[in-house]
Amino acid sequence: MSEPFQTSGHPSILTISDWEKEGVTAGITTRKGGFSHPPYAALNMGDHVGDDLETVNQNRHHVAKLINFPLKNWVMPKQIHSTKIADISHVSDCTDELSCDGVITNQPGQLLTAVFADCVPLYFFALKDQWVGLAHAGWRGTAGGIAEKMVQRFVENGVQPGDLYVVIGPCIGKSHYEVDENVVQYIPDSYQKDHIIEPVRPGHYLLDLKQLNKEILMNAGILTERIEMTDYCTYDKDEWFYSHRRDQGKTGRMMAFIGIKDK
Repeated sequence: MSEPFQTSGHPSILTISDWEKEGVTAGITTRKGGFSHPPYAALNMGDHVGDDLETVNQNRHHVAKLINFPLKNWVMPKQIHSTKIADISHVSDCTDELSCDGVITNQPGQLLTAVFADCVPLYFFALKDQWVGLAHAGWRGTAGGIAEKMVQRFVENGVQPGDLYVVIGPCIGKSHYEVDENVVQYIPDSYQKDHIIEPVRPGHYLLDLKQLNKEILMNAGILTERIEMTDYCTYDKDEWFYSHRRDQGKTGRMMAFIGIKDK
């Protein structure tokens, strides 16, 4: 499959262009074109990393104009490295106090967002039923099966797994993501395969977060041909992406986003 994320005509945004044709705005911000100063330069979208909050707000307004989704319609949960998922298809369920790592909706005009700097963004789109979802999958969320739990939440709303399309977005690549037994112990035995967890020295492994999420999604019933996986690595592409590991924790955040356009 070809790369799902394409340049949008502006360096601040990469979009899932195939979904745009179906009335869905989806993509991820880069670090280019914003107003933040080092070490957050330039388009930092995270308000919890130490950057000036007025500058972060300026960056968000910049993105809102580029993607034509007003800031007041953004859903921005507090991310807690969990497998908790919120269904905000009823507006009353959407509050400023939302704390979760997955969100789903079938309401046009709501933009689901989450911020990233190595963790995996998972984008979901049910074309036939017109539902979308977004998940933040760090190693905890991935090992806890947030990908499968997202699929289950769609099923609860009448969406069949075989009708879902999923894109696995930019995150840290396997070659740069060394973990120890404290992480590996949480990954279910059925996924402890050498192409996912590669031993490099005693007690240390390279972990392929993208592939692990893909196999979890397939086991949850998503058709292989409906799962697209980016080639982008946040660690490698320092001119495009923030990376918590590469930048030793002092860095900004990209924002993943998805929403059904208001007609």
